[in-house]
Amino acid sequence: MKGAEDRRIQKTHQLLRGSLVSLISEKPYDCIVVKEILDRANVGRSTFYTHFRDKDDLLVSGIHEMLRPVQSTAQPAGGKRRDRILWFSLPIFEYHYQHRHTAGDRIGPRGRAILHDHLRRVLAEVIANTIKKSTRDARKPTCAVPVDLLCEYIASTFVLVLNWWLDKGMTQSPAEIDLVFYKLIAPTLAAVYD
Repeated sequence: MKGAEDRRIQKTHQLLRGSLVSLISEKPYDCIVVKEILDRANVGRSTFYTHFRDKDDLLVSGIHEMLRPVQSTAQPAGGKRRDRILWFSLPIFEYHYQHRHTAGDRIGPRGRAILHDHLRRVLAEVIANTIKKSTRDARKPTCAVPVDLLCEYIASTFVLVLNWWLDKGMTQSPAEIDLVFYKLIAPTLAAVYD
């Protein structure tokens, strides 16, 4: 019975996320209300609030869901700590490049700012988890820079580079812009960890 319940929850989450994504492609994010998401997904209000606090919570869960499939394959098991910390960057650049003709301009600058602020928060959390795990596994003592500050710095720099790249029309390939991001962050990580 538990498996059937899990599948129903997954299906409900997929319906709600899909509805939010389709609405984002039609109108600015900050103009979307929960009722529109519910109507599009054909999901009841009580069901929505059982799983999510608000549309921002739904959006954050979608960002986590977007990262989940690539996290295990993109995160290098060995190698340098900074490569393990920055595993997310290329897959997100590739995701944006592959979807560049879908919602794009219809989201608008304010909608993109809201979406990318949520992305920054999620990335800071994901980076913190990666750093904590690598610190537990390492023999070196923790760094002198507070972990939460380092995570915010990396996530904010990533979103800055992502926005710049989008504003410039994605003229570089995902691999090229990922290298730009890496070059901006690598000296800080080297100073902190090497």
